[in-house]
Amino acid sequence: MTHSNAIDPETVRLIQSSGPSEALLNLVAETFQALGDPTRLKILYALIKSEVCVRDLAIVVGVSESAISHQLRILRDRRLVTQRRKGNVIYYSFHDSHLAALFREAEYHADHVYQNLADHPYP
Repeated sequence: MTHSNAIDPETVRLIQSSGPSEALLNLVAETFQALGDPTRLKILYALIKSEVCVRDLAIVVGVSESAISHQLRILRDRRLVTQRRKGNVIYYSFHDSHLAALFREAEYHADHVYQNLADHPYP
């Protein structure tokens, strides 16, 4: 679409020239899709607290070990969790600290919506 029919063509140009690449947008979309499942969120909230094995995650989350393994495979494929073997047991943890920060921001947003609070100005 051209800028010729835009109300503010300069703003349109600025936004279009500064946006993320299609590849990055796709990765962000995949991340949010993975986070859109309550079971996966429960797993990730558990992993915020500690590195955990499949059996213990199944107990904490309240689903079968095979269900946990399936969800962990999705999270691992999207590089949201990492694994480490100790003997015969595989332990899972957050891939990096970005996810914990994303959770905090999502919780702040949810709290503002829940309490009907005013928005903060965007930096």
